[in-house]
Amino acid sequence: VYIMQKFSDEAGAATVQIRERIDKLPLLIELADGTLDPQRFVEYIVQDDFYLRGYAQALAMLGTRAPNEQETGFWVASSGGAVAAEVGMHASLFADPRLSSLPHSSAASPTTRAYANMLQTAAAYEPYAVGVAAVLPCFWVYADVGERLAATASTIADHPFGQWAAAYGDPAFQESTRKAIAIMDTAASEATNEIRHAMLDAFVAATWYEEQFWARSYDLQRWDTSVG
Repeated sequence: VYIMQKFSDEAGAATVQIRERIDKLPLLIELADGTLDPQRFVEYIVQDDFYLRGYAQALAMLGTRAPNEQETGFWVASSGGAVAAEVGMHASLFADPRLSSLPHSSAASPTTRAYANMLQTAAAYEPYAVGVAAVLPCFWVYADVGERLAATASTIADHPFGQWAAAYGDPAFQESTRKAIAIMDTAASEATNEIRHAMLDAFVAATWYEEQFWARSYDLQRWDTSVG
């Protein structure tokens, strides 16, 4: 009897190389050991704030398209509760005078815009299952990276970014990630082969954007529409 591979296993296998590159990103290595330049941390937080507002809209859209009340409730709660909590954490970080005085972007970077727009487009116009696959890497990659980052940061006294790191090791966030993966696997199990292929493309693309988001934030990428 042929048993179809769980989509999450297939998606994980398809993104191994990207995930390995993510683990080697300077931003994450320096966040973990506390040596990240505060200017780069501020820029990362600012870009994350811009991104999360677009991400929340994508999750809310999935909530309107979900096939049952349980999934609708999950996406709506994720959009309103979890994202709002993170935006609140950003506000508290900027209350720190060591960070509030540093210059930062007043607009989303090209990478931030492209990533958020990709997710919103998938959530609004692609089949529901494809939208789910598109938003999953933000859950999954953050849960994986964050859990290990939180463990490392907790061993360093007076870690300058300890509050941020601890949030991603939170058991509630890990549980939300498990629920999101289960929703994705269920959607894939009921999808046609064509939609499963589209789901995989969306998942890989979003995972790549996760890598680029961190990398470009570290590079202090700016939105610049000037000519010449």
